[in-house]
Amino acid sequence: MRLSRASLPISARIGAAAPEATGIVHLGLGQFHRAHQAVDTALAIAAEPGDWGIVGVAHRSPAIARAMAEQDHLYAVLQLDPAEDRADVVDVHRETLVAATQPEAVINRIADPRHRVVTLTLTEKGYLRMPGASGAAGPDRGAISADLACAQPRTMIGLLARGLERRAHDQSPIAVVSCDNVSSNGATTRAAVLDYLDLAGVKSSVIEHIAQHVSFPNTMVDRIVPATSDLTRARVEHLLGVDDRVPVPAERFSMWVLEDSFPAGRPAWESAGVVFSDQVDRFEELKLLLLNAMHSLISYAGALAGCATIPEAWGHEFVREAVITAINRECLPVITAPSGFDVETHVGRLYERWSNTALGDSIARVGSDGSSKLPQRLPRPALGALDRGEVPHVMALTTAAWICCVCPPDRFRPGAIADQMDEPRRAELLSLTHGRLGSDRTRSVVAAVMPGLVDQEPFIDRVTELVGVITADGIEQAATEATGGWSQA
Repeated sequence: MRLSRASLPISARIGAAAPEATGIVHLGLGQFHRAHQAVDTALAIAAEPGDWGIVGVAHRSPAIARAMAEQDHLYAVLQLDPAEDRADVVDVHRETLVAATQPEAVINRIADPRHRVVTLTLTEKGYLRMPGASGAAGPDRGAISADLACAQPRTMIGLLARGLERRAHDQSPIAVVSCDNVSSNGATTRAAVLDYLDLAGVKSSVIEHIAQHVSFPNTMVDRIVPATSDLTRARVEHLLGVDDRVPVPAERFSMWVLEDSFPAGRPAWESAGVVFSDQVDRFEELKLLLLNAMHSLISYAGALAGCATIPEAWGHEFVREAVITAINRECLPVITAPSGFDVETHVGRLYERWSNTALGDSIARVGSDGSSKLPQRLPRPALGALDRGEVPHVMALTTAAWICCVCPPDRFRPGAIADQMDEPRRAELLSLTHGRLGSDRTRSVVAAVMPGLVDQEPFIDRVTELVGVITADGIEQAATEATGGWSQA
């Protein structure tokens, strides 16, 4: 029996059902949104009812949007935990659209004054930004110009910008909330929108409207959400007794931190455990450096060791030692924790999350899009160590392992897991290395991805050395040398 409103086990619903009226538009109808913001919205509506139904917008693929529509916009979240699996149903989406085929409808939904919040999960590469020589992101003018040349925007940033432009007619306020692992994601989204509209040559009144009536609160989001598989669907059917085509697996842990800047109101997300804080930047730094940067290290080292999942890689002592060394010697020295936050407990919880075999998060998934992710994760701890006169051995190891996974030297084969990683710039990066080792090749790759580190000779030299060790003696030896570098410091 297919999941629907008629077949839904009422006891399995998370929080409360949203009303038919919608107040939120979400851009990026993927796994993370459905296991994170949508769940917190259902819990918020249960505590304080309101017109907070969600219009979900998929980018290109209609599969999720179509399946959700066929299931009365219901789906299950399968919580995977070593202690117990459980499945619960989310009932807050009221419409699903596909941006690629319905751009005008998406713009209209963003422009509709009834919608008071837009949330986004685009991933790092969706913001049309390029790193500058200093490492700071600037507009990808080529991508924006290509989008502007189309009859309708094809990018989510373009659709958002045009929707906000249309809202300027009635001056209706709205909050735009990025839920991506992007540094200062609210400020980044605002810059992306304004750069797009600037190149589009919009009227000054549109810019004034955005300045006066549109907020872009910074946020930090955290929940590990793997890809859905046939095993996910089978487990949900076993637990709920219904056939759900688009369930979402997730860990038990979930965290959302927000600046409280919502000019048109918001759901009572605090009732769902959401943290409202004026120190979002500190929470963001914790997430980027302790979870995300370490995820990159685990995924690239794990892939080179032939591991398919994060917990499998975490089971290797050399991986754990590298992560622990990176946290203690390279990350924590540059982190300022939020007031009253227990960092030691938080780190212990991370160790538990990485060892969650029930979740079995895929290394190929975590390691994908490294060229977009690493600039957010590695430069700060690396530069912090260099400023102290120390070599950031494990940040160098992470970079070397990534190079060996996506643009390896000739005659080195990183293995099937690395081959499965989606790296949009793989061909470009391979053209920079020409399949050879050497500091000049390393410098070219670093310049393309993390330009803020390109003039740091100790870092370039260490990355080059560790690429050589990986290709000659393997990742375990390279990790041992990287952690040993700190013990000798």
